[in-house]
Amino acid sequence: MGEFIIKMPDVGEGVAEAELVEWHCKVGDPVREDMVLAAVMTDKATVEIPSPVTGTVLWLGAEIGDTVAVKAPLVRIQVAGEDGEADAVPMAETVTAAFSSPQRAEGARRADDGETSPSLGQPSPSSGPAGHLLPAGEKGRRTAPDMLSKPLASPAVRLRAQDGGIDLRQVTGTGPAGRITHDDLDQFLARGAQPQPAPAGLARKTAVEEIKVTGLRRRISEKMVLATSRIPHITYVEEIDVTDLEDLRATMNAGRKPDQTKLTILPFLMRAMVKTIDEQPVVNATFDDDAGIISRHAAVHIGIATQTPAGLTVPVVRHAEARGIWDCAAEVVRLAEAARTGSALREELSGSTITITSLGAMGGIVTTPIINHPEVAIVGVNKIMTRPVWDGNQFIPRKMMNLSSSFDHRVVDGWDAATFVQRIKALLETPALIFIES
Repeated sequence: MGEFIIKMPDVGEGVAEAELVEWHCKVGDPVREDMVLAAVMTDKATVEIPSPVTGTVLWLGAEIGDTVAVKAPLVRIQVAGEDGEADAVPMAETVTAAFSSPQRAEGARRADDGETSPSLGQPSPSSGPAGHLLPAGEKGRRTAPDMLSKPLASPAVRLRAQDGGIDLRQVTGTGPAGRITHDDLDQFLARGAQPQPAPAGLARKTAVEEIKVTGLRRRISEKMVLATSRIPHITYVEEIDVTDLEDLRATMNAGRKPDQTKLTILPFLMRAMVKTIDEQPVVNATFDDDAGIISRHAAVHIGIATQTPAGLTVPVVRHAEARGIWDCAAEVVRLAEAARTGSALREELSGSTITITSLGAMGGIVTTPIINHPEVAIVGVNKIMTRPVWDGNQFIPRKMMNLSSSFDHRVVDGWDAATFVQRIKALLETPALIFIES
């Protein structure tokens, strides 16, 4: 019997070492040719290390988490040799030296397939005396396409071939045991062999587009950084049954006048927020944290987060406390159109005291809205979904929607945040209350 030593391969890119992250074998395990023995990780990729021979694992040279240098011994495998004796592969040889004898390679393949081979256990013309392995490069060595169904090549060579669309089975290897080298790829291309084109739609793309952050996108970026870095957010999510509200909305839309804007859920939410702010004025405020001053506003100026071709803007429905349902609906539509066309006035895009953000049309059951600085609260509308709800006796279909609301925890306590949302929930679930003047 002889020993075959597998060393840490050169994974290219100037990497001198790699971390061992997986073992797929242990001492005493039988292994077959091409069976993955281990996986190592560099700072760029994870590389699997296959066995080029069939045999039994004698020794493992590292533990998971160890850093192993390139060319350091990693695995020793006991392989079959003629007359039961075979010289160990010298440490300086590469892991492919075992395939320098074509008879051994052929015998290993047949052994994997359960076939017997006359080259195992008997001397052969291509082997050295008493089963010694021939040095790599001696007469009788076959190239990788002749010896193996999978050409021998380092991970770096395989990656280069894959990137270039080169089929390694068409390349003649000149390295030990027919191993394909970078020089072989160069010669293959120099002879005029064309890389195989990648399938349509599967070609790799390497272009990088650099976009300078300017204008509105820059302002959005600055406001998001300001809000998240200076405001300690608390997000509160509540489920709301909007079945009755949706029935009422459909009825009102069916009877609306020609000059009236079609109602969405937003005008109802705006009116519910106005009524709730009367009881919870702490949420309709702005906080100048530089001066340490909280300003509670009697006027309810509701910002409506609106997506435009240029980016996110927040047009403001001013004095929502003085507007009815239809007036709120018309103003939301007018401002949204002005924002999308770029015709909104400066005063229409500033001065909000609380904001609504709605992604319900896009789906999503929960969001974590970012507060529109210097405000202290934002209300997020999520998707309406029909779900079975237990009424105490049976499951019945109900239209359910989540409100995801964020608050500035420096100004709004958790109790006040929950009270605010629960009051809105009560109004939306019993929508007639929205129209009752207190």
